[in-house]
Amino acid sequence: MPIGAYLILAAAVFAIGLVGVMLRRNLIVLFMSIELMLNAVNLTLVAGSRLWGDADGQVFTFLIIVVAAAEVVVGLAILVNLFFRRGTVDVDVPALLRS
Repeated sequence: MPIGAYLILAAAVFAIGLVGVMLRRNLIVLFMSIELMLNAVNLTLVAGSRLWGDADGQVFTFLIIVVAAAEVVVGLAILVNLFFRRGTVDVDVPALLRS
């Protein structure tokens, strides 16, 4: 497959994630959309790494996956705590992140 196909797929996945971030108000959906955008960037880095014949993009992708996994663990713990305290994870609730 040509590299352009991977880049088009990455652009489509990134666009879906961006639409999810812009339109949805549920924090869980926002986190999932951010993960989609990170995976699109990872796909672009791996495609570029394959195109140029080095492993730098793949190593950087591994770093991004590790950071994203840590973000998911901390973010979901905060979301579960907020849901048990407030009863909602809607970002439109103004007092959600106070005390």
